Amino acid sequence: ELPGFYYDSEKNRYFRLLPGHNNYNPLTKESIQYKAMECKRLRLLEEEEKQKKKTTRAGLNSSMLLQKRQLGLLSSASYCRLVHELKVNCMQRRKIEIHSPDSSVAGTNNFKIIVADVACERIFTVNDVEHGGCKYGIINLSGLGKESLAVEMYDNLYFTNRKVNSVCWASLTHPDSHLCLMGIAETPGCASLLPASLFSSANPGDRPGMLCSFKISTAWSCAWCLNPQADNCFSTGLTRRVLVTNVVTGHRQTFGTSSDVLAQQFATQTPVLYNGCRSGEIFSIDVRQRNRKGQSWKAIRFFHDSAVTSIRLLEAEHYVMAADMAGKIKLWDLRTAKCVKQYKGHHNEYAVLPLHVNEEEGLLTAVGQDCYTRIWSLQDAHLLRTIPSPHPSSKDAIPSVVFSSRLGGSQGVPGLLMAVKQDLYHFSYN
Repeated sequence: ELPGFYYDSEKNRYFRLLPGHNNYNPLTKESIQYKAMECKRLRLLEEEEKQKKKTTRAGLNSSMLLQKRQLGLLSSASYCRLVHELKVNCMQRRKIEIHSPDSSVAGTNNFKIIVADVACERIFTVNDVEHGGCKYGIINLSGLGKESLAVEMYDNLYFTNRKVNSVCWASLTHPDSHLCLMGIAETPGCASLLPASLFSSANPGDRPGMLCSFKISTAWSCAWCLNPQADNCFSTGLTRRVLVTNVVTGHRQTFGTSSDVLAQQFATQTPVLYNGCRSGEIFSIDVRQRNRKGQSWKAIRFFHDSAVTSIRLLEAEHYVMAADMAGKIKLWDLRTAKCVKQYKGHHNEYAVLPLHVNEEEGLLTAVGQDCYTRIWSLQDAHLLRTIPSPHPSSKDAIPSVVFSSRLGGSQGVPGLLMAVKQDLYHFSYN
């Protein structure tokens, strides 16, 4: 790079960056980089439409897999994992029609967050509203298996006055019966627990109210505990502290930290909460502990070089996946507190972006700040596919995604859901 010059790859020469007569220069380094990124995105989209996508592993094809399986050279788990790899590389994009009982709802506000329940039957959506705040809704995915690719969206216009930073499904009366919302309602922040039935079209006159709502300092993250030893509890990651609340008894525990808690997840086999901080620290808390002044709460501790934006425990709970603001994704062994794998290619500079781990399919999915969705193999950290966004990249157009081999429930269809701007797309297995 030469100061005061830019390189034009088409003309293969340098040009001087000179301001015009009014000291305004439309050519800046950022605008040139954006133009190059946009050309790359359009080229990748064109290649995908022409179905030029091939597997990233040499020699991997369906006939070879089947032959090895029949000869007993592949176990069932390895065979299924490699089949998913093949299918992921052949996924094709189709736009989904969003229908709503309220005609003013569908396609009018930009999607900010989409979060699937455990069974992937419903998607909770957070949409930005023009005048500020957010609107919440639930999308029923039962229509995905049909040729028409249409889904039903229900929302509740009552809860539209606050920005939402984090969402998680909560299982209080039955699996995925409620939703935890963390956000900012001017100042201070606000934590809410809403029944999912608020977003149902049945019995509109007989809807339950908000179960739990209290004001807090700015909330960054939340997590629901499924372990019976800490039943009916949810955690809130705040500025320099962690708040664990029992919804039934109202009892609260506060754990002081040295940094903002941007990511959280509860273990299911033990009542332990894992936290990722702005300082790069990842630590665990046993929520059975009682308040004792001067006592250290932290059990396992290890560090990233940058702010941790997402953590995901793997099923056996011996490993945790963590992503940071430097674009690093690492797999940590909790028994030795050492990094055992690194997943390269992710892009992040300052955004809080989630990770999506699908152990059954052997896949890791993450959306970068450059608006590309990347899918890796969990087993060997191989980058399987990079999916460009259907919209030009910008800060307010970072896609939110959900991946499952059963979208819409046990009899559902496999694929990736992507919400960008006002549109919802389904990348279906070919």
